[in-house]
Amino acid sequence: MSHSNPLSGSLGRFRAALAESPPLLWAFLYFFCLLSGYYVLRPVREAMAASSDVQAVFPPAMIEFFATRGMALKDFTLQVLFTCTFLIMLLLQPIYGWVVSRYPRRVFLPGVYGFFIVTLLLFYALFHIGAPGRGMAFFLWTAVFNLFAVAVFWSFMADIFTNVEARKYYGYIGAAGTLGAFLGPMLTRGLVGQIGIANLMLVSAGFLAVCLLCLLRLRLWAVAREHERKLVSGEVPMGGEVLAGLKLIVREPLLRWLAVMVVLGVGVGTLLYNEQAAIVRRFYTDPAASTAYYATLDLAVNALTLVVQLSLTRLLMSRYGIAPALLIPGCAVILGFSLLAASPLPMMVAIVQVITRASEFSLAKPARETIYTRVGREWRYKAGAAIDTVIYRGGDLSFVWLHKLLSAFGSSVVFAAGLLAAAGMTFGAWRLLREESKLPSERAAAAAPTGTDP
Repeated sequence: MSHSNPLSGSLGRFRAALAESPPLLWAFLYFFCLLSGYYVLRPVREAMAASSDVQAVFPPAMIEFFATRGMALKDFTLQVLFTCTFLIMLLLQPIYGWVVSRYPRRVFLPGVYGFFIVTLLLFYALFHIGAPGRGMAFFLWTAVFNLFAVAVFWSFMADIFTNVEARKYYGYIGAAGTLGAFLGPMLTRGLVGQIGIANLMLVSAGFLAVCLLCLLRLRLWAVAREHERKLVSGEVPMGGEVLAGLKLIVREPLLRWLAVMVVLGVGVGTLLYNEQAAIVRRFYTDPAASTAYYATLDLAVNALTLVVQLSLTRLLMSRYGIAPALLIPGCAVILGFSLLAASPLPMMVAIVQVITRASEFSLAKPARETIYTRVGREWRYKAGAAIDTVIYRGGDLSFVWLHKLLSAFGSSVVFAAGLLAAAGMTFGAWRLLREESKLPSERAAAAAPTGTDP
């Protein structure tokens, strides 16, 4: 036993899990294709954000507007992009709330992915003709795509898997996303020089079409689970208020601490992201070279994420619950930012970036998502989506401007602020665990009256 291969043991447990839970294979394929499609596009997005070609990033009218007021738009690229992203999230949140309130799951879930596929075809045309301002439009679109498509995915998974199943299987589903996040940058790195950026849009659209097929297949298991456990059916409109998600966050302590964790976690990542963008802008002036750099960084993040998912995530969550998975990333980030505050070297920035993102994807995100298996549909689809979109981008917006202020005092000050944010994130995780312990157990939820959610 002591001479067994850990990887073969993980694969053996995965095969057993597939035999035990048939929908796991479809969920695995779904998340694999979803993140493959996103990570094909992510290096393009990052290269656009770091581009020194302001004409490719912003519309001519916007450049002229800033120029007439004596401001060089290229000096505020990230600040403007993040501000516009937040404003778009504010506009989309009530629209999304209206859609999930008025239409059943079988309508709004395929509709979300259908919308993204159609808009990718539009971006294919924009990049093909080299339309001015395509960079800003694409940056904003990918931000919306990443948050809404992934938020919808995890909400849907909570319709299919119980809390016990989630702790057993979410590590595997997360690993599927990591494998997709491996494939995406590899495809981009290998294809961008041969087929060009425009055709990458078609590659991503193909992955999303497979997601749509998986979604339709998994809906059958969601219906079966709701019928078996006498839960409120997702096949009827959810009803409720359009802004119910934001109101739930204000009212419910558990959701408030989830939001605090997300905002400060985003803050940590945003401070790192901005420092990294400044480095890329100095050292990579060619768009293809900066795209390749970001693809390499994504590969490093995903390699570490996959190792943790296969070796630790399932073990920790199955045996000890979500506490270690929520607290370990916070402690790792505190250590990383302490080192950066003392020695803000470019290579150290890249290393901490990899550790920060990998710990979020492999541990913190799956742990947070298991909480939604024990709450009602409004919490999952409305409050969960609000946290992952408006609250998330609100954190982005706040910290991207904070970085602009602090960067005038040097990198060490930026990373000292990041250290405070990391400490606050860890405290938020501790408070979230206290609130999570008050939720009804799986057994109590199953015994709830007919027609209620757990």
